[in-house]
Amino acid sequence: MLKGISPVISPELLKALAEMGHGDELVIADGNFPCHSVGKNAVVVRADGHGVPEILAAVLELIPLDTYTEKPVALMEVVPGDTFGTPEIWQTYEEILTKYEPEHHAIDYTERFAFYERAKGAYLIIATGEKAIYANILLKKGVVK
Repeated sequence: MLKGISPVISPELLKALAEMGHGDELVIADGNFPCHSVGKNAVVVRADGHGVPEILAAVLELIPLDTYTEKPVALMEVVPGDTFGTPEIWQTYEEILTKYEPEHHAIDYTERFAFYERAKGAYLIIATGEKAIYANILLKKGVVK
């Protein structure tokens, strides 16, 4: 264990975050996301037992979002015709993003299969045990100053 680093950040996850460069993307995936099939070319780190919000906050304590990108955050949009409505967890994400990146966290709402395609190019996929629906979030890493 290290001082100043959230205990939800495992050594494997810390290593993967440190390896990422400016412009690399990571996905914090809910429990339904096909992490291993989508992430064949990515580092996949398991964070079972943790939810996306706690992982998101811990990750944003360590890395900035890309300020050279208009929308450094992406969410999988609700499938048209799905009666689920707006996922409540998105409000939680907005609060976390505002806390850590108040000036620059515009969100791209991405169609489901387009989100999967983008995730195929991610450097890192964090597989959580999150049970909320439409809880996947993609981040583009910025420059550490």
